[in-house]
Amino acid sequence: MNMSGSPKAHVGVIGMAVMGSNLARNFVRNGVRTAVYNRTYARTQQVIQAHGDEGEFLPAEKLDDFVASLEQPRRIIIMVKAGAGTDAVIDELVPLLSDGDIVVDGGNAHYEDTRRREQKLRAEGLHFVGAGISGGEEGALNGPSIMPGGSRESYAALGPALERIAADYEGEPCCTWIGTDGAGHFVKMVHNGIEYADMQFIAEAYDVLRAAGLTVPEIADVFREWNTGDLDSFLIEITATVLDQTDPRDGDRPLVDVIVDQAEQKGTGRWTAQIALELGVPVNTIAESVFARSTSGHPELRDAARAVLEGPQRAMTGLDRDELVASLRDALWASKVVAYAQGLDMIRRASEEHGWDIDIAGVAKIWRAGCIIRARLLERIRSEYAANSLTTLLEAPSVAADLAKAQDGWRRTIALAVSAGVPVPGFAAALAYYDTVRADRLPAALVQGLRDFFGAHTYRRIDDEGSFHVEWSDDRSETRTD
Repeated sequence: MNMSGSPKAHVGVIGMAVMGSNLARNFVRNGVRTAVYNRTYARTQQVIQAHGDEGEFLPAEKLDDFVASLEQPRRIIIMVKAGAGTDAVIDELVPLLSDGDIVVDGGNAHYEDTRRREQKLRAEGLHFVGAGISGGEEGALNGPSIMPGGSRESYAALGPALERIAADYEGEPCCTWIGTDGAGHFVKMVHNGIEYADMQFIAEAYDVLRAAGLTVPEIADVFREWNTGDLDSFLIEITATVLDQTDPRDGDRPLVDVIVDQAEQKGTGRWTAQIALELGVPVNTIAESVFARSTSGHPELRDAARAVLEGPQRAMTGLDRDELVASLRDALWASKVVAYAQGLDMIRRASEEHGWDIDIAGVAKIWRAGCIIRARLLERIRSEYAANSLTTLLEAPSVAADLAKAQDGWRRTIALAVSAGVPVPGFAAALAYYDTVRADRLPAALVQGLRDFFGAHTYRRIDDEGSFHVEWSDDRSETRTD
């Protein structure tokens, strides 16, 4: 409990599980006096006993003491399980606060929940900030990428402390104000959707290399080499590390060979696909990565199919290894670009829908370090959006030029995989998007004609304004409908 007259904390953190305690430790390590509270005080005591010498903590056993220990405006970061748990903490906290205080949800909340909470607290004279925090446990402790939404006023009071603990990229903090109400959590959700796609592409590249006869240690070396070039990224780096790991039980087999081949998910990738459908934004690479995880998690389906379905036996023989690796690198890089393009387009469209005025270059800027999808590519993305008015990342001059160079290898990789019966839904979805958006004319014209036939949904013409309908069941004359 803070004693009268003693220095008060600049920020407070509620929730002393790993993420919350690591975030609090990050604050004190960077000279920010931090109040800490957990519903079970024993957990707070454990954190102080283990890490109390790292900086100035102000632990509190009771919530009202925690609130009293904070300077005003109070800056309180909630790090508890998303959903009902967050609402329960907010409901308990609000009566203890004063006008202008700031409540931050640092969990993976659905952005619509954040919008609801922001509206509710605004009516109470309080600021509510939905802050996406990426980087996992290590990032929370050593420097995450932080994506805060909320009012500009709240960021003026909160931002300096967040920028102090955020990851650093060449002297710039990986934290910036994203936009009002749910903007921060929306951007974090899309970040996670891109992360799903990126991991799916990596897994497909690994699978193709296994089918081509490379050993796991050899594949680890391929990823290590890729990490020195345009594919340089956190996920490529740790892929080599994971593939290097042998079974801790016997040390003989690669760990990847003893892990059950069922990928789990917590929901943010699924949210991305669902909300993209609501917005009418095509993010098929992200959706395919979600479905790939779902398919992996249905063993009864896979057992039934494996027992009866025929196809190639995954053998890729007689291939030049260096050519295959080069083609696969192109497929991985190009697909990764498409995933970023789709995610950033989704952010742009949501920003227009909700009036967030999100700076896409600013989003790329804070993803360059600290977060899970940090990659060399992001600096190029930032500079292209900063220099050009882009509808899609794919039209950026340097990106379009390199996609043109990569597409032969991209197409070759998919063709080889399909011929060998190796599933590459992520690569294929990314290429299908690329070919769809660059096409002069799409077969959607036929789809719309069919819709008009069975449902009188009308169509538009290329040579006239307005909407039209054919009297299909009568004389098949055309009628203008508007």
